[in-house]
Amino acid sequence: MRAVRIHRNGGPEVLQIDEVPNPVAAPDELLIDVEAVGINFIEIYQREGLYPRPLPFVMGAEAAGTVRSVGSAVTGFKPGDRVVSQSFKGAYAERAVVPAIRAVQIPAGVSTKQAAASWLQGLTAHYLATSTFPLHQGHRALVHAAAGGVGLMLCQMAKMRGATIYGTASTEAKRALAHEAGADETIDYTSTDFAAEVKRLTNGAGVNVVYDSVGKTTFEKSLDCLMRRGMMVLFGASSGPVPPFDPQILNRKGSLFLTRPKLDDYIHAREELESRSRDLFSWIERGELKVRIGGEFPLDNVAEAHRELQARQTTGKLVLVL
Repeated sequence: MRAVRIHRNGGPEVLQIDEVPNPVAAPDELLIDVEAVGINFIEIYQREGLYPRPLPFVMGAEAAGTVRSVGSAVTGFKPGDRVVSQSFKGAYAERAVVPAIRAVQIPAGVSTKQAAASWLQGLTAHYLATSTFPLHQGHRALVHAAAGGVGLMLCQMAKMRGATIYGTASTEAKRALAHEAGADETIDYTSTDFAAEVKRLTNGAGVNVVYDSVGKTTFEKSLDCLMRRGMMVLFGASSGPVPPFDPQILNRKGSLFLTRPKLDDYIHAREELESRSRDLFSWIERGELKVRIGGEFPLDNVAEAHRELQARQTTGKLVLVL
């Protein structure tokens, strides 16, 4: 079968299409015919070596497709079922295996491509809006990269929960998308002092929570956007990691809270994974949550997809289609 494998760390040019043996499902795994793959920023870090992995390896972890075979110990799945997961072992491939306990069946009202495009970002937006800082009517939230994969879904979910949303994005087109997704106000954070603008828009009060996936370039000013005892939720670092800082800063700026969450800790229990997925898929089926696919690429064009994502010029989710 064909798979995207890297033999050395580097730029998009190291992404190589190889012929590799078909994977074999362990007793607790599913073997999937992959139909759509979600491309995520963490894979850029893995490709570059910032998050080291033993070489060579097949890229990718998020995908959706059809069950080809089930391991001998698996119950609840059968060949022909459509499933999605963020725990595939090498998703950039024609076939891949996944632990059955980490896979979820896709309902009839959601396409396989929609599932792959919404899964990781949708679950992330869900835990951010409902668990990390549970938004409610009257809350004010600043969402950075509001036209990105998580950002667009987070804006929609925050609006469902009655929050007022301030979204940042780098272009007029991206800000329009964020506004359509529910952002009440949008800010160009590349040319505007977004902290000053947030304070102006809130009459000096600030916001209850900042959801920041950008990291290095936005972190310090994001703290200035928070009201007393507000929460800084740092869940990504597309501009680079945040340098070490003195926790006393949180004291001086109003007894602020800081958290650095990750998805795995919010879906660790099977029951929680299923609960979040039920919400996500039911919203998509009812048309309450719009899934924006920002680009579709065949396996052969995976390097182009990585270049576009790394340039941070994309909106919504990029997917590989097989």
